[in-house]
Amino acid sequence: MIVRDFNELKNTDRAVADADWTSVRMLLADDKMGFSFHITTLKAGSDHTFHYKHHFESVYCISGNGHITELDNGTRHEIKPGVMYALNLHDHHRLVAGDEDLVMACCFNPPVTGKEVHREDGSYAPAEELENS
Repeated sequence: MIVRDFNELKNTDRAVADADWTSVRMLLADDKMGFSFHITTLKAGSDHTFHYKHHFESVYCISGNGHITELDNGTRHEIKPGVMYALNLHDHHRLVAGDEDLVMACCFNPPVTGKEVHREDGSYAPAEELENS
């Protein structure tokens, strides 16, 4: 059994951040669960474009507000507590936090290793590329 405390992990190398978001990686690839699990906080007013070409992601909003736009067709969805979205088609998307920080629970498949950084196109490298670096 794996038991981890978010409040302990947020001050370790499992907390990855940039100026507009923080992601606490509670489960990573080396945990051998087949997915990774993160609590990600997007700062209020921040604007992000992602395109996970090599990963599937599902996201559940714990708190805050914002919206996500499917960039291939322009469809916009409001994000608020209780809303889940799944990027089942490697969807190119834009996520904007509203007037409150967005706190999201996220799962990635394949699991991330914790070494990923967003590329210019908003994607992460495929796992096999990271393994060979």
